[in-house]
Amino acid sequence: MWGGRFTAKPAELMQAINVSIGFDRRLAAQDLAGSRAHAAMLRKAGVITSQDEAAIQGGLDTIEGEIAAGTFPFREEFEDIHMNVEARLRELIGPAAGRLHTARSRNDQVALDFRMWVRDACDRTIGQLKALQAALVAQAEAHADTLMPGFTHLQPAQPVTFGHHLMAYVEMFGRDAGRFADARRRMNESPLGAAALAGSPFPIDREMTAKALGFDRPTANSLDSVSDRDFALESLAAATLCGVHLSRLAEEIVIWTTPQFGFIRLSDAFTTGSSIMPQKKNPDAAELVRAKVGRLMGSFTQLSIVMKGLPLAYSKDMQEDKVPTFEAFDALELSLLAMAGMVADLEPVAPRMAQAAGAGFSTATDLADWLVRTLDLPFRDAHHVTGAAVKKAEELGCDLSELPLSELQALSQGIGPDVYEVLTPRASAASRKSYGGTAPDQVRAQIKRWKDILA
Repeated sequence: MWGGRFTAKPAELMQAINVSIGFDRRLAAQDLAGSRAHAAMLRKAGVITSQDEAAIQGGLDTIEGEIAAGTFPFREEFEDIHMNVEARLRELIGPAAGRLHTARSRNDQVALDFRMWVRDACDRTIGQLKALQAALVAQAEAHADTLMPGFTHLQPAQPVTFGHHLMAYVEMFGRDAGRFADARRRMNESPLGAAALAGSPFPIDREMTAKALGFDRPTANSLDSVSDRDFALESLAAATLCGVHLSRLAEEIVIWTTPQFGFIRLSDAFTTGSSIMPQKKNPDAAELVRAKVGRLMGSFTQLSIVMKGLPLAYSKDMQEDKVPTFEAFDALELSLLAMAGMVADLEPVAPRMAQAAGAGFSTATDLADWLVRTLDLPFRDAHHVTGAAVKKAEELGCDLSELPLSELQALSQGIGPDVYEVLTPRASAASRKSYGGTAPDQVRAQIKRWKDILA
């Protein structure tokens, strides 16, 4: 493709380090779409004839069919997807193929293809996040009243409902979807027409190609157009944070399935056995999702390091942008699908959860709040009285709800028998009626809100 300047072929080692068709063939659909839009624009601008455009479009259609059928001859001698398509186009239609590259460079071509691929990946990810959220909402709706312990420091803190706990992840994944949508909005500018780095002397219409390819507008600076990979970095950052959220949920699934917790069961569909221990049922799907965040974070770090020292505009280093991005979105897609499957599959063990909801004096805060509301104690005084009540219950080996009234009255004389109404886990959860709280009515209100959002 540059034989006029060179008289010898690249060394085999140079060819090995330079070739990218092994991975950038994934950009074929985007490359063909960009070429179609570019050819149509060149014809309208009078740069190429209608006959040449028709030949080019027909050849591109043939290439698309060959790729779909698996018969396209991907060849390393042509380095990348752009040159493979152009070489095959020349074989199909002859010299007219050479006119397609008028007013563009591989620099703006790859910037366009890669941006379109990442844009498509963000759209797919948003859809996958919504499917996971829908699975969480369905479980939350079925278990808006199911008690479980809420934790801080992984110690029993206050009773909550399982539905409330799951809805926390709906919020987290909603923010993730918002980040991908924000990244998509910012990347939705077309670099096509920036050419190598300085723009083109031909009378091209960048607005036309941008519109044809679904972009809001063309990019405003030709140097930035070919050197920018912020769109990939921002998307990888969003993927990393999404992976963190997936990992947190996966960790809880791993914990909840242990016999020590026994909060949920997973079916055979999302567990594996042991080659030596016949009793084992391992939550391997959750464990693998938990580990995938390493791949996501690694991809973000890898591309950050590639880009951090590059001068404007394009450098060959940027060929290393695609593999980490492809790998990250592959890992994220698999993780989201697996997590949605596990969430739909899991079966809460409600009696075990309810039993654990009352453990560890989890209604202690309810006693303190009752003292404030009923006896008008300052909260710090109520906190002190409640702490003494917990200590006495520990001494007697009972729960707060089982502590004799005489013991409670010894700590604060105004306490009456109605205090026991707030000392059960169910009463505790039901009392948390503030917006966003764990009271079942509040949980159902958030479920309705999210069902409307996801509809």
